[in-house]
Amino acid sequence: MPEIIALIVSGLALVAAAVAGLYLWPLRRRAFRLAPARPLDFDTATRAAQAIIAAEAADPEVRPESRSRLLSHGSRTGKVVLLLHGYTLAPEQYDELAEEFFDRGYNVWVPRAPQHGTVDRRAHHRVEAGELTTYAAQALAVAAGLGDEVGVVGISGGAVLAAWLAQVPGDVVRHLLLLSPFFGPDPRQAPAFAVKPLIVLYGRRILPDRVNSRGYSFSAVTQYLTIARNLPNPPRRTGLRTAAVAISPLDGVVDPTAAVTVPRRIADANAIPLQVCTLPEALGVGHNVLDLAALGAEGSELRRLYVALYEGETAPTSGLVRTTTTGE
Repeated sequence: MPEIIALIVSGLALVAAAVAGLYLWPLRRRAFRLAPARPLDFDTATRAAQAIIAAEAADPEVRPESRSRLLSHGSRTGKVVLLLHGYTLAPEQYDELAEEFFDRGYNVWVPRAPQHGTVDRRAHHRVEAGELTTYAAQALAVAAGLGDEVGVVGISGGAVLAAWLAQVPGDVVRHLLLLSPFFGPDPRQAPAFAVKPLIVLYGRRILPDRVNSRGYSFSAVTQYLTIARNLPNPPRRTGLRTAAVAISPLDGVVDPTAAVTVPRRIADANAIPLQVCTLPEALGVGHNVLDLAALGAEGSELRRLYVALYEGETAPTSGLVRTTTTGE
C-alpha cells in the first residue's frame, strides 16, 4: 500500500509540474519585434505588388479568385489603405470594401496571406506565426509606397496583424480599423485559463492538430494568438490618429472583451479616442462582419460606416448600428 500511495503522489506531482510548465512557458519572441521598413517610391511599390500578383497567377495552387489585389489610380495618392483578410479566407473577402475605398480616392492593397486562397483547402493549417508577421510587414512596405497617409484594416486574424503593424515605430500607420479582432477566443469556446496551454501545445505543435466544426485548425489559430500575445505591452505611442473596432454580438469566435480592450490600450497610448461599433443582432451578421452581400442597402450603409470609422469621422446616427466612443 505505501508503494501505491507513493506512486500516486509521484504521478500527481508530475502532472502538476507539467501543468505549471505550460503556464510558465514564455510566449514572447524576439523574432516578432518589428522595425520600420525602408520606404519605397510609388513605382517600386507598384512593381512589387504586380510581381506578387503575377507570381500568384502563375501558381496553379492559388485559386484565381483569391489572388492579391491592387486598386491603383496610377500615381501616388494622398491616402492608401492596406486590407488584411481573415483566417481561412482570402483577398476576395474585401472586394466591396476595397471598391468603396478606391472610389474615395484611395490606392488599395489587398495581399493574400501565406497558405491561404489555395486549391488545397487545408493548407492554412500549416501557417506559422513568423510567416504571417513577415507577410504583414512586407504588405505594409508596399502600401506605404502607394500613398502619403497609410492605414490598415484587418478582420479576425488579419485584425491581429493590423494591430501589430499599428505598433511599428516611426509613425507609419495613421489609421486603424479592426473588424471582429481575434485577440482571444470566445470564452464559451475556450475559457481564459485554457488559452495559454492551448497556445503552447498547439502553437508549438507539441500535440497533433485538431480541427473544429468551423474548419479552424487549432495549430493555425494559435499562431494568431501567439502574435496577439507578442503585441508591445504597454503599447507604444506611434503617431496613430484614428482607431476603431466593429464587432457583432452574434460572433461566437472572438472574445468580445479583448476585442475592445486591446485596441483601447493602443488608442490610449496614442492619446486618441476609440470608436466601438456594435452591429445589431437583427442584421444576422456573425463573425464575418464583411459578409454583407445579402443585406442590400443595409450592406452598402455598413461599408460607408466602416470607411467613416476608419477615417475617424463621428459615426452617422442611424437605427442600423450602435457606436460608442471612449477615451475622449
